[in-house]
Amino acid sequence: MRENAQAIPFRIAIFILACIPVSAGAAGVVFGAGFPGFDAGSASADLDSHFRFLSGVFLAVGIGFWTCALNRGNAAARFNLLVVLVFAGGVARLISLLHFGAPSAGHMAGLAMELIVVPLLALWQHQRGCLRRPAAWAGL
Repeated sequence: MRENAQAIPFRIAIFILACIPVSAGAAGVVFGAGFPGFDAGSASADLDSHFRFLSGVFLAVGIGFWTCALNRGNAAARFNLLVVLVFAGGVARLISLLHFGAPSAGHMAGLAMELIVVPLLALWQHQRGCLRRPAAWAGL
């Protein structure tokens, strides 16, 4: 089966954008609450542990997007799951913004990625069918 014309640019975009959660997640795992730009002096062991855990999840989400870009297995279903996870994280970040006010520019950029860019990528995938789906889903 031949790939549609939108698949390659879509997969390249996914691969490049996934570098953000991979690099930020890896840095969070390594540095914990001492992540560049954060005040590690006020962090407790519980906060550092939670920060590293969520950084590991963020790293794994980025790697998951990389596997979608490589179009391995059921990439469409995996991509959809990752989109929902990222969007849910963006909603949680939005709640924080409403409760505490605007975070740093990097976090605002993350919010835009989570609530705008990722859903637009999902729309692109849905409309153009850029990722592989199981043969049983062909009519859906």
